Amino acid sequence: MRLYSLSVLYKGDAKAVLLKAAYDVSSFSFFQRSSVQEFMTFTSQLIVERSSKGSRASVKEQEYLCHVYVRNDSLAGVVIADSEYPSRVAFTLLEKVLDEFSKRVDRIDWPVGSPDTIQYTGLDGHLSRYQNPREADPMTKVQAELDETKIILHNTMESLLERGEKLDDLVSKSEVLGVQSKAFYKTARKQNSCCAIM
Repeated sequence: MRLYSLSVLYKGDAKAVLLKAAYDVSSFSFFQRSSVQEFMTFTSQLIVERSSKGSRASVKEQEYLCHVYVRNDSLAGVVIADSEYPSRVAFTLLEKVLDEFSKRVDRIDWPVGSPDTIQYTGLDGHLSRYQNPREADPMTKVQAELDETKIILHNTMESLLERGEKLDDLVSKSEVLGVQSKAFYKTARKQNSCCAIM
């Protein structure tokens, strides 16, 4: 999972204006980096121009996903990530960045701004912090921990029964369980099997 670009733009009537951007092109070869960065800027502007105000969208291009959020006040944000990056985390990042940007940069500067004139330095920090969505987003972290626990429990049951023994066989061989317990287990097993959801 990787973030490549985080951009803040202004959606004008004719075209989108890039206000500020941060890039992580370290995974590309040195000679490709400037071209990749220019292409990301072009793509971000094009997506914002073609998106309506008050909308969120994700656009897939090969193995990349471009997440765009255009607010009703024409301020827009674009995240370019790989296809594995969670969309929910990308949109959380965009909302956070746009809120912070709108508080720190005067609205009058949006239509005429450029990366050189806008004094906002938070994008690089957000881009590096959100590289790992598990650490940046609490919900993703909890979900990952639940998935790991589920895998561990599943592996534990498999290892318990790995010699080809079935739970039914173990119950019938058990000397500890009384006759009533075995009968209860078999009855419960029958009841549960007839109500299986398909």
